[in-house]
Amino acid sequence: MIRFTYPAVYQGREVQDVELRFEGGEVVESSASHGLEFLQAMIGMDAGARRLGEFAFGLNDGIDRFTRNILFDEKIGGTVHLALGAAYPETGGRNRSGLHWDLICDLRKGSQVYADGELVYRDGAFLPGILATA
Repeated sequence: MIRFTYPAVYQGREVQDVELRFEGGEVVESSASHGLEFLQAMIGMDAGARRLGEFAFGLNDGIDRFTRNILFDEKIGGTVHLALGAAYPETGGRNRSGLHWDLICDLRKGSQVYADGELVYRDGAFLPGILATA
């Protein structure tokens, strides 16, 4: 289950307090305090809309506040964003959908991210040595 901190904005529509639960890489449960019907319509538009097309950490600490402009917001330092729907084929993504909707979660307070069972990220930052190159 993931709860997105910021409003999810798509095609000029805003959905508040989005929560998604995934099983087998697919959204199986969704909720929102405002805009739930729109959220459900978007993730129901085609088979690929319920799958992730993108996952990335925001690493730009110079961008520190939500603006409702996804080109900036998805880069806010200390966040993670997930895109429902289409993946970018040029990056090796294979999910196809008419949807590509970025949703952002602030990880700067109280977060932990694990990779292969190892804690790698906490409170909006990678742990020391995690990003070191060999």
